[in-house]
Amino acid sequence: MNNNEFKRQLITRAFTFAREIISLVDKFPNKRSAWVISDQLLRAATSVGANIIEAQSASSKKDFINFLNYALKSGNETKFWLALAKDILPDSIEKINKLVGEIDELTKILGSSISTLKNK
Repeated sequence: MNNNEFKRQLITRAFTFAREIISLVDKFPNKRSAWVISDQLLRAATSVGANIIEAQSASSKKDFINFLNYALKSGNETKFWLALAKDILPDSIEKINKLVGEIDELTKILGSSISTLKNK
């Protein structure tokens, strides 16, 4: 797979992931605690894709790596909020576990990409 195809697939996966998070959050009950968790989950999960996109316009290699680092950190934060979401939506555990699996894969890709770029 060439570099452009890799970027396209990563962006597509991050976008799809964000859309699935939005769908999940729409199922949260209307309670203050659920609202706080859903807000944080939405911010963290959508930040992954936003920072990957932002990296595409980076002005330098260092800037590019920084945006990927922000995406990675947001991905790791997303894992925390998804763990809490399991308590709020016990009927959606299977969907949440799939989302955890996807963000695990995305963060591994981001971490590997950052390491590769730093070693070049």
